[in-house]
Amino acid sequence: MNRLTDHLIVISFDCLSALDLPIIQSLPHFQTILQQGSMVEKVETIYPSVTYPCHATIVTGKYPNKHGVINNTLLQPGRTSPDWNWFRSAIKGTTLYDEVKKANLTTAALLWPVTGKANIDYNLPEIFANRPWQHQILVSLFSGSPSYQWDLNKRFGSLRNGLNQPELDDFVLESTIHTIKTKKPNLLMVHFTDLDTQRHYHGFSSKEATEAIHRHDERLGRILASLEESGINENSTIVVLGDHSALDESVALHPNVLFQKQKLISLNRSGKINNWKAYCKSCDGSAYIYLKDNQDAATLDEVKKLLDELQEDPESGIETVLTGEQAAEMGADGDCSFMVEARKGYFFLEDYQGEYQKKISSKDVASNKKYTFACHGYSPNKENYQTIFMAAGKGIRQNVRIPYARLIDEGPTLARILGVDLGDTDGTIIEELLTI
Repeated sequence: MNRLTDHLIVISFDCLSALDLPIIQSLPHFQTILQQGSMVEKVETIYPSVTYPCHATIVTGKYPNKHGVINNTLLQPGRTSPDWNWFRSAIKGTTLYDEVKKANLTTAALLWPVTGKANIDYNLPEIFANRPWQHQILVSLFSGSPSYQWDLNKRFGSLRNGLNQPELDDFVLESTIHTIKTKKPNLLMVHFTDLDTQRHYHGFSSKEATEAIHRHDERLGRILASLEESGINENSTIVVLGDHSALDESVALHPNVLFQKQKLISLNRSGKINNWKAYCKSCDGSAYIYLKDNQDAATLDEVKKLLDELQEDPESGIETVLTGEQAAEMGADGDCSFMVEARKGYFFLEDYQGEYQKKISSKDVASNKKYTFACHGYSPNKENYQTIFMAAGKGIRQNVRIPYARLIDEGPTLARILGVDLGDTDGTIIEELLTI
């Protein structure tokens, strides 16, 4: 299969929404992409629409229940800070960067989710020190390319302020530009989270979110300039995409509180979980309900009765209850017993003590990162909840506007641009974008 380009740069602006199009059309560097290339105006995301499953879908062309990354975090009942799906081993089957590497092309990734310990030539994976005894730099070094990361940290580490934004994206930007100029990889994947962070903590349409979009435009401009300075611009393709949108919310739902009251979750004397029969695993705007024993018919009936009652109550915050089979039909984890969808304005947490509902205040958001003013994870069928995809450069048609595609279509499309094949995918190539 022929390659359409020599260098593919994939930029993920986490939480970039189709609703942002009026803003980005007015910004100079986004304008450059739109004027020189083409775009999909509305991209349907996946279920659950959270970052790690989304980014695994982008590089595989598959739904979460096929590629295996069914949530951001692992099922670890009662753990305050569950571990994330940081490592490549969480993904079943092949990926875009695996196939590019097999084709003897060079690969690079900066903070791209689910790339820990991946076979990527220049890899700074997205992973954080999740235990008190861990050190951030060491955790990153041992999960990616040590000498590459060490060099980036020496050069640009002073820009960072822990995991805080916008400093983290400023570090990623300088690392991206340096990688383009010194490594000239055939595939470069970079993940920026500034916008997602601002929407979480300030709201979807907040001043802070708008300012982040403007910063992203400046970052995009710097990357475009680096392609020119590196002398590879004529043989490059740049893709800008989002992974999901977000919705404002103000009430946290805690189904585990109800499970604990019904003795489906038991606690020790310290108030920690020591056993459970049913557990609500949050995906923010949706949640999985798991049974410890899927053959426990009595618990299944008890949980179903409780969820049906909640769904019938418009004040409960629960919009839809799916069975595990119905969740699987939407591409989510079919091993759950149920999947619940929050109404607009609500989201799920995993607390098992306190009240079922908690109204979120500015004080909560400022003091505790569990609490936010906007989130995602909702069904892709929610209204005004699409993201976008745009591309320009070698192999991309000009001035094509495609009204609709799916996140699962992006992987096969990116693979086609680099002349590789992802095999059996759920998505298909968006051929209208390409010069083939």
